[in-house]
Amino acid sequence: MLKDITIGQFYPVDSLLHKIDPRVKIIATFLFMLSLFVVNNFYGYLIVLAYLATVIAISKVPLKYMLKGLKPIFMIILLTFSLNIFLTPGEIVFKFSIFKITKEGLYQGTFMALRLILLIIGTSILTLVTSPIKLTDGIEKLLDPFKKIGVPSHEIAMMMTIALRFIPTLLDETDKIMKAQMARGADFEKGGIIKKAKSMIPLLVPLFISAFRRADELAMAMEARCYRGGNNRTRMKEIKIESRDYVALLFIAIYMIIIIMFRFLF
Repeated sequence: MLKDITIGQFYPVDSLLHKIDPRVKIIATFLFMLSLFVVNNFYGYLIVLAYLATVIAISKVPLKYMLKGLKPIFMIILLTFSLNIFLTPGEIVFKFSIFKITKEGLYQGTFMALRLILLIIGTSILTLVTSPIKLTDGIEKLLDPFKKIGVPSHEIAMMMTIALRFIPTLLDETDKIMKAQMARGADFEKGGIIKKAKSMIPLLVPLFISAFRRADELAMAMEARCYRGGNNRTRMKEIKIESRDYVALLFIAIYMIIIIMFRFLF
């Protein structure tokens, strides 16, 4: 299940979306997240689904690969849906003992679960179609105006990118530690939620040791290559806004206008 997490992973393939400027993709992801909270009806979600389907088709990343990223958070989605259908007051459609399901609860639960699913898929696309180096450059360029007030844009961009990059690495390390402990008789499947949580505690010590070791190795590797971040740092490939990026920005702007219109029309 840990390997099913797609956030932080890069899917290398030759597509138009991979060639788009990283700054445009970061802005598009932020606006997409914002649009999910602007939408207040299912008509708006049809537009969101159409937009997301178009982006996935352009990215050439298999839909099956993106959907497997939902497996690790399935319980969270189910819990969100359940809490909404049972705790939202309104017109009762089903009642059993102290449990009651309301019409408004079903609407709200479906609404929140759908929003969470779209949020996970939409945000995972950013790292799937953008390499860590380009993502770092894009974040740094967007933060450049804040340098005037003393914001260390390069350092912030580097930390965010390294954090995203190490998500799949640490998950893979966790999976290896779990398999090693299971081979020695550890059981992570039996028992209730509390017992399963306690059984995960022995994983933390070796995982933290591994994480610190990898961080130390990364620091030494950067020093060995004479890495110096911050001002006056040059790049082998400078990112530039091209005509396709302006088309992408126009597409995003039209999408946001339609989303806002649907909020007030329906």
